[in-house]
Amino acid sequence: MTIEIDRRRALVGLSALAGAPILPMFSVHAAPLAYTLVPQRLADGVWMVAGVPEVITVKNGGAIANIGIFATSEGAVIIDSGPSKRYGEQLRALAQTLTGRDVARVYLTHFHPDHVFGCQSFSADTIAATDGVIKGLTELGEGFSSAMYAAAGDWMRGTEVVLPKRVISSSVEDVGDRRLRLLRMKGHTGSDLAIFDELTGIIFAGDLVFLDRAPTTPHADIGAWKVALATLGGIPHTLIVPGHGPAESNTRGLDQTRIWISEIDALIKRSFERGLDITEAMAQPLPEGLQTIALAQYEFERSVMHIYPRLEAAGLSRVGERG
Repeated sequence: MTIEIDRRRALVGLSALAGAPILPMFSVHAAPLAYTLVPQRLADGVWMVAGVPEVITVKNGGAIANIGIFATSEGAVIIDSGPSKRYGEQLRALAQTLTGRDVARVYLTHFHPDHVFGCQSFSADTIAATDGVIKGLTELGEGFSSAMYAAAGDWMRGTEVVLPKRVISSSVEDVGDRRLRLLRMKGHTGSDLAIFDELTGIIFAGDLVFLDRAPTTPHADIGAWKVALATLGGIPHTLIVPGHGPAESNTRGLDQTRIWISEIDALIKRSFERGLDITEAMAQPLPEGLQTIALAQYEFERSVMHIYPRLEAAGLSRVGERG
């Protein structure tokens, strides 16, 4: 028997903790504890392991984010490490099988747990991240861990927060015969990393881009996010790999993400200005065209809970200034 906590209370209790959408579930049955990692070949020596367009549950073990693998003459390069130690172990084995080499580098696109909790399976000196990602994991890692254990259960056994030892400070890094442009941005969080492979023209955008799956906003700066999307759109590319959703050669992911964050932000602000309380704001209908995106209502409700307190705080600040 599986016991599901009330959805609204789960959203309220965990929305501030984890960037990934998580629906806490507890089961008396042990999870099978074996992820199914299926590499999708994007180009010679480049693969993506796709996440599922779902919230984190015991059923999926938190494997909801896209992961990248590159083959280089120095070793495998991995983009994001997945949600758990067990996932990281399987990911490392897969990368070794695909490339015939051990892992030379693991890049983290941001600090949300579905992208970084597999790091324990890799040598810390191979894990590279911005100082903002390291700061975020230092401050929020234990809270993320508690939320992930509650949501994914047995899949998380033995998983601990690991801080990267490589701080990304340059805009270009050569790993063996592959040159990677490291694009430091912000918007989805205060420190986001997109990676452009010069050899193939593929951009791994992390959670700056979502496609056919509603974006998450717990640490978002909407204005900065729009700037990042415009910057990515100005880079000639062959494919864009979003943090969640299919890889595409067009700009559909950039466009869909921009439209979602713009329209949802505007809807929430209008609700606030009308004096609606948070529950009434959640009940507002989504704009036409956004309703069919996976997890649209769920993520809209979470965004209301993320953005309303900021609007309230800004309103209180203005009152204080007038006083």
